[in-house]
This record gives sequence, structure tokens and C-alpha cells, in this order.
Amino acid sequence: MSVIQIRKAQREGARVVIGIAGVSGSGKTYTAIKLAYGLAGGDGNKVGFLDTENRRGSLYADIVKSPFLIGDLFAPFSPARYVEAIREFQAAGVEVLVIDSVSHEWEGTGGCEDIASASTNKVIGWANAKSQHKRFMNLLLQSNMHIIACIRARDKIDFTDPKNPRPLGIQPVCEKGFMFEMTASLMMRDGGREQEVLKCPSDLLPILGRTSGYITEDDGAALSQWINGAQVLDPTVEKFRNSLQSVTEQGLVALKVAWTDTPPKVRKALGPDFLEMLKAAAQSFETIGRQAAPASVDRLNAMDEDEPDDANDIADVF
Repeated sequence: MSVIQIRKAQREGARVVIGIAGVSGSGKTYTAIKLAYGLAGGDGNKVGFLDTENRRGSLYADIVKSPFLIGDLFAPFSPARYVEAIREFQAAGVEVLVIDSVSHEWEGTGGCEDIASASTNKVIGWANAKSQHKRFMNLLLQSNMHIIACIRARDKIDFTDPKNPRPLGIQPVCEKGFMFEMTASLMMRDGGREQEVLKCPSDLLPILGRTSGYITEDDGAALSQWINGAQVLDPTVEKFRNSLQSVTEQGLVALKVAWTDTPPKVRKALGPDFLEMLKAAAQSFETIGRQAAPASVDRLNAMDEDEPDDANDIADVF
């Protein structure tokens, strides 16, 4: 059972995940919406806004020419509820999603910090919280949509030594590695007129790494052109590729259902090697203990015996 697909490297179309952090009034929401519109070609029907800030996102409805799609997420702000909300936007056909903000997933009511503190054993509590956070991150990185994540920021102090607290300056409110999982991440300042680059590929520095001047719809359009400069991929095939990859964490039975629901032409385009990779990932998720299901492993292993002789014809694998 193959764990990866080894192939010759080539630049292919992909989805980007952009992190925009800042204190209140730093311009992160305004910037995120403008960037999203440029990425979506100015089409509000392709832009989604997941609002965790008590409906504040609606205040920005008039900064763009056509209305965007908006959905409000209220407490509890568990990673699982974020995951479900993101999938709902994806199912609605959104191509660029703004999440304002992801900070609630980490420290909001019902977020990771609450999940960790709910356990009487600190180690077990944090292991559970981080496991759920990883699922959230996995979906962000494998989504069919471009995602722009807004992150709150504030002054932080290191109390490792209570007698000598150490100021850390303004820091994003999120899991410590979150900003560096992004394609690019910025800290906004001065109402959006200034940015500190935390991470940015060299090719995107002229777009997102200028450090001064507002980020606009034109920058979103430039970002779209950079993405589209790669080899054009079939959007339908890529949609199912990403969806199937995100299903693997639910185990082999869920993968079987998702694969069966995938159109035969798409299954053929994805190929048997990709299916083997999915099966290996799903089985690994079960093995590491998220949800042991030995019977399902036995049932799905039977797939290997039923695979057709023609490796390109895999419509009836399941």
C-alpha cells in the first residue's frame, strides 16, 4: 500500500492560505476582504466570510462592489465546529474564504485551551486539544478554497520566570506554529498601511512583502495571476482530490463512502496510486488510535483483491 506518489516535480496550480494578524483597528479584516475579492476576480459570489466576531463582518459589506457570502459562527469555537463551517462554505461553491478570526479556535469559548483544561490530566488534555487542532489545520491546508485567516494580536509577556517576566511584544493569538504553516503571513500595523512580513515566498514579495502601502484588490488579482501561471489543473479533479484527502482522517469506512460517491471519470483521472495513498493514510489514522475500527480495515483490505487488471480503470475498486 503506497504512502506517497513519487513523480517528476512541476509547478502546478494550488490553493494558498494567507495569515493576516493584527491588533484591533490594524486593518486586517478590511485587507482580507480586499485581497479575497482580487483573488476571486471581483465576483462576490465566489467570496465567503466566516464571522466569529459577533456579526461584525457585515459592517464591511459596502467596501466591495458585489455582496459576499457570510456565515456567523458562535461559541463553542471548537476546531470541529470550524471544520464543519469551512466545509459548508466549500459545499456552497465559495472559492476564496475569509475567516475572521481563527484566534477563537485557540483561546475562545470551547476552543483548544478550554478543551485542554477540561481534563484533570494536563498532559492528556493538551494532547486531545492539539489533536483536534491538527485536524483543523489539515483542512485549511487541503481545502478546495483559497483561505485568508485573520488572527487577533496583542502584547504578550513570558512568565516562565515569575520573578522576571519578559515582554515579547505584540504576538498573534493562535497556536505557536500557525503563522508559519501559511503560504504567507503578515502582521498588520497602522490601519493596514504598514505590514511586518512573518513569512513570504520570494515570488510573492512584490505582492505581499512590500511592508508599506495598503494591500488592495489589485494585489489579490496579482496573486491570482501568480497562481494561474502554474500548470492549469482540472478544477473538478482537484476538488475531489482535496476532499478525499480530508476524508482520510475519518477512517477507511468514510473513505469508502467518499470514493464511491466520486464520479467514475474523476476516479480514473486520480488513478490507482492515489487511491492506494488514500487507503494508507486512512488506515494510519485508525492505527494511531483516533478511532480504532479493525472490522473496517478487514473489509477495505478486500479492495486489493478486487482491483481490475487495467490500472487505469478503477471505477469499481470499492
